[in-house]
Amino acid sequence: MIMKKYINIALFSSLVLTTSCSKDFLDRPMENTKPAETIDYTDLSQMYGPVSGLYRTASKGAPGFVHWIDVGMRAVRGDDLDKGSTESDQSQLDEIKNFKNNASVQNFWGLNNCWTDYYGIIFYANETLLELDKFAEHIPSGDSENLALNARYRAEARFIRAFAHLIVSRVFGDVPILVDNVVINETEKSSVEQVRQFIINEMEESANALEDAAPRNAQHQGGVTKYSALLLKAKAASDIAKNDNGSPYWDIVLDATEQIIASNKFQLYEDFYELFKIKGKMSTESLYEIQYSDFGTPSGTDVRPGEFFAFQGPAGNQHGSPIAGWGFMKPSQKIINFLTERGDDIRLKTTVLYAGEDTESFVESPSGDKVYGNANGQTHFNGKAYSPANQMTPGRTAYGSDNNIRVLRYADALLLNAEAKIRKGQNGDASLNLVRERVDLDPITGATLTDVLDERRAEFACEWWGERYNDLLRTGTAQTALADYGFTPAAQYLPVPQIQKDLNPNLR
Repeated sequence: MIMKKYINIALFSSLVLTTSCSKDFLDRPMENTKPAETIDYTDLSQMYGPVSGLYRTASKGAPGFVHWIDVGMRAVRGDDLDKGSTESDQSQLDEIKNFKNNASVQNFWGLNNCWTDYYGIIFYANETLLELDKFAEHIPSGDSENLALNARYRAEARFIRAFAHLIVSRVFGDVPILVDNVVINETEKSSVEQVRQFIINEMEESANALEDAAPRNAQHQGGVTKYSALLLKAKAASDIAKNDNGSPYWDIVLDATEQIIASNKFQLYEDFYELFKIKGKMSTESLYEIQYSDFGTPSGTDVRPGEFFAFQGPAGNQHGSPIAGWGFMKPSQKIINFLTERGDDIRLKTTVLYAGEDTESFVESPSGDKVYGNANGQTHFNGKAYSPANQMTPGRTAYGSDNNIRVLRYADALLLNAEAKIRKGQNGDASLNLVRERVDLDPITGATLTDVLDERRAEFACEWWGERYNDLLRTGTAQTALADYGFTPAAQYLPVPQIQKDLNPNLR
């Protein structure tokens, strides 16, 4: 089905917005069939097509959640990742790291790219909902099965739209809430708190329409379910609650995470190191995971997240190693010291991939790969973006081939649950210690808020959604933790791209 065009789509001037909704199917990627140019909305067997297309859009780089430059802009602002690569390569990432929202950053190509990627997803989600409305018009009132399916598919689209709003707001702060593509260029900005409340409301309305299952057991494996929505709701509520222990939003966090835990549909993946490798795809811990595949074949069609993994990989191409990349997103010395000092050996091994001192020497990884340093002497890289060669499909050489990108994890639900309990004067030990025991750390009795926040720092170190930076903002500790980088509240969010302000004066 061809996307409907609107006359005022200039906000997304860098996007091609006439892509077919149904050209990619989450549950049937191997068929690789050519889509029809039009669709019969009376044929309810095709109703999942727009949703499948939305999942594929979200998994791409442009628009999508995983464009490499967007990863850099999100993740570099905390104190666990440095830019990496050479000093001159994408130097604006260092300026972003150091909270210099100057002319160089405002004119940085990545800034507008990031904006259009996330709003591109939102645009497609709105289009998906319009397509589902057309199917709904042809469902008889007594057809409860297809009415429920339509409601479920709408809820899946609303989840992806809400998650895109969360990420774009975490980057840019006050942003438009876009639920109607017709008024794109007239939309005004909403505050950070209004965006979070929008997400909470969307998930409250959507959760019960979604499948009561873990994503790995969903009808379309990997599709978002009720529990994905509950965790997204909890994350949005924790952002609003901030550091106010008396905030009623902590009740929302507690209720949502309690439902996830009580479902007994999730458990922490036993091996933290393998969780981020191919072996850990769609594990018992996954609440939302962006999926990719090489279909188990040595060559030919594959579905990959652009340069997501290569962007973060070490050198090595000159040695014929598939463990190779551009060297961005280097774990900081601060996170290495933090994990080392607390004796967090498993997380340290997982988070930091050590390499040789130059392009000719190497260090053998825990999985047996030879890991080479960069020409500029960079000796460590993001271990969570590392996929061992011995897990790759024989014949495939693209770094990270066949691996998924972890987005929402059960560990997040447990740690938010522990935090909410402690803030409400309850005991959060049980949830916290499940996460600690997975990585062979001793349990804590009478855990404090500091214990939980330290655990979040260690658990989510160097992950690509910027959890560390967001935790610093919502707990009011950014100014202290990021003093060395020149943090100021005025620069906590990136500026809206100038091209978007020119297109829509409401964004100024």
